[in-house]
Amino acid sequence: MSALLTIALSKGRIFKETLPLLAAAGITPLDDPDTSRKLILDTNQADVKLVIIRATDVPTYVQYGAADLGVAGKDVLLEHGGEGLYEPLDLKIARCRLMVAGDPHHCPRLNRPRIATKYANTTRRWFADRGRQVEVIKLYGSMELAPLVGLADYIVDVVDTGNTLKANGLAPLEHIADISSRLIINKAAMKMKHARIKAVMAKMAAAVGG
Repeated sequence: MSALLTIALSKGRIFKETLPLLAAAGITPLDDPDTSRKLILDTNQADVKLVIIRATDVPTYVQYGAADLGVAGKDVLLEHGGEGLYEPLDLKIARCRLMVAGDPHHCPRLNRPRIATKYANTTRRWFADRGRQVEVIKLYGSMELAPLVGLADYIVDVVDTGNTLKANGLAPLEHIADISSRLIINKAAMKMKHARIKAVMAKMAAAVGG
């Protein structure tokens, strides 16, 4: 039996949209993470396991070698910084946009507008690169609430349809990045399990059309 290959995935949209790409590489989970309580899922291949973790933790597991490969959104990778990882393949799934959003008619505080976001590092970098001073407030959810209650002038968040923004009287104002999910690989695993990982990657790339 060849060396164990571990793939880190997060529940929800990314998992569902990654399944056909894994199937193209001959990998099918034996359990559904939505119904199973297992955190490590067996697959039809005895030497391939899927580790189910929070989306924001996927790059960390891959960086430190707890997983050989993973699938993570570009928003998560931008925030993480991508150390210790290869990011060889855009899977073109779970697409959205990372945006600055807010009330288009709002007048922010003059010196340093407050930005609420869970993407604190990315937000600081983006505004700093444009020479704009802001105060970043880290939140973990319900971003749209922050401008409504006066906690922040604007938010930085991923936008898919924009319906949630619209329902709360907000609108996308500035585009930071186009987001999709990427295949990421641990650098040491790429050396140690090169042939195996390249084979999986090639089949997934063919399925993506890359």
